[in-house]
Amino acid sequence: MKKRLLLFLAALTLWGVFMLAQDVPEGVVVAFKKGNAQGLKPCLSEQVDLLMDSRNVCNKREATLVKLTEFFAANKVQHFEVNHQGKRNESSFVIGTLTTANGQYRVNCFFRLLNDRYIVHQIRIDKTNE
Repeated sequence: MKKRLLLFLAALTLWGVFMLAQDVPEGVVVAFKKGNAQGLKPCLSEQVDLLMDSRNVCNKREATLVKLTEFFAANKVQHFEVNHQGKRNESSFVIGTLTTANGQYRVNCFFRLLNDRYIVHQIRIDKTNE
């Protein structure tokens, strides 16, 4: 009985460490699925490079309250699917397809490691021709 309990606790600990060490913050994927700019805010770096219609380097507040909120208001989100994600050294990325009422967009989010946590430093949203 003690061995089972110890194995269970060890497995639970490893699972917890694995979940905390995720390369892509789950909040980013959830926020894109819901079209929620405020949901992205905790995952953003203080300065975010936004590439949508034009290139803007914004602070976290402007990126969420203005740029991304306007984008999601103009493009009602129907679905978001992660197509690819990867990690190299102290950076990672996620590439996904965002389906909206106005068409599909390719979303690229680039992360960097800061204080043992991956944060978004660039978001690129491009309309696809599909």
